[in-house]
Amino acid sequence: MASVAFNGNPVTLIGTEMTEGDQAPNFTALDTSMQAHSLEDHEGKVRVISVVPSVDTGVCAEQTRRFNEEAANLENVEVLTISADLPFAQKRWCAAEGIDNLTMLSDHRDFSFGEAFGIGIQEMRLLARGVFVLDSNGKITHAEYVPEATEHPNYEAAITAAKETK
Repeated sequence: MASVAFNGNPVTLIGTEMTEGDQAPNFTALDTSMQAHSLEDHEGKVRVISVVPSVDTGVCAEQTRRFNEEAANLENVEVLTISADLPFAQKRWCAAEGIDNLTMLSDHRDFSFGEAFGIGIQEMRLLARGVFVLDSNGKITHAEYVPEATEHPNYEAAITAAKETK
């Protein structure tokens, strides 16, 4: 299991760690209109899944803005950003920030994504920070669990993986 800290304090991740080559497990999360989405709803495209603890923090906001900008330039790539924030908070934040190139999903209700991808923080009921790239068949081609949740992911590695994935 990935070793992750939050503000320097080790935390426990629940679920099974995903690695490159694994078939991505299905999950259910809510969009900002409270509609359920599963991974199966987004089949047939390369997907970048950007995972943040909360869009209301500085690093999470920067990460979401960065992937929103990158999404505009990636062909046949869908970007999903997932946090455990309430869908209402995500909707308000996206409207205020002009985020419109990615799909924002909330794992608040079921914590399904957190458990399926092994990135849910047991002690906080938040998601840790990470990035996953999936090919059009759902195979994971890039998996990053950021060791310190308050730091940025490796954007270039994720974008390069998305461009190279079919």
